[in-house]
Amino acid sequence: MNVSTSVSPPSGPLANKVALVLGASRGIGAATARALARAGASVVLASRDASALEAAAAHLRWEGAQAIAVPTDALDDQQLARAVHMAVETFGGLDIAFNNAGSGHMPAPLAELTTKDIDDAIGINLRGILVAMKFELAAMLARGGGAIVNMSSTAGVQGVRGMAAYSATKHAVVGATRSAALDYAAKGIRVNVVAPGPILTDRLKALPEERRAPIERAVPMGRVGAEEEVASTVVWLASDAASFVTGAVIPIDGGRTAGA
Repeated sequence: MNVSTSVSPPSGPLANKVALVLGASRGIGAATARALARAGASVVLASRDASALEAAAAHLRWEGAQAIAVPTDALDDQQLARAVHMAVETFGGLDIAFNNAGSGHMPAPLAELTTKDIDDAIGINLRGILVAMKFELAAMLARGGGAIVNMSSTAGVQGVRGMAAYSATKHAVVGATRSAALDYAAKGIRVNVVAPGPILTDRLKALPEERRAPIERAVPMGRVGAEEEVASTVVWLASDAASFVTGAVIPIDGGRTAGA
């Protein structure tokens, strides 16, 4: 398998590390995969969208990184296990995981949600992350340590109108992160969670200005965040610069939850 177009040894704070990114085909996941690769890590990109995923991995290889694409549905336990296995088989182990798979639902009061809305939110946002962590932790124990960063949201640290199912799963990810951090701290594995506020993803870019403006005004810094601002935080949490940080919830929200 051709995983790189470069013969230069990796350099950077994550040189010789192996990273797995779920939800890596676009948006924050793709930005984080790029940031991890540019920091020196070999990267396994995983997502359901096989064509977009391979394009993202190919771009990293073009930049000189070690990168492979592993099509993965976060609702499929075997595919999650395979993504971790491919990291170990291709690059020799797993040091870093960013569990970014997730899904929302159309805003509506809880009584108006369908049971499918609820099941989908729990399946992707919570169960998928828990199962991924199960396999990642096993690989990291074999490696002798590692760092996991989970994706939550500001909806995981405060309530949001019309988003009960989504908010419940994002709160649960925070709880799972803190519990796993306690379970594995003495074994050299750090587990943290990021909680982004409004980020300028394609979905937000697609909103008309009259709908984006109130979102920006609700942020104390007066703007929405960039995907790269989440990615750089994940890289820091994965690096030795954050070696004494575990069980932490890091808001990336321009101060939006500071008064919560």
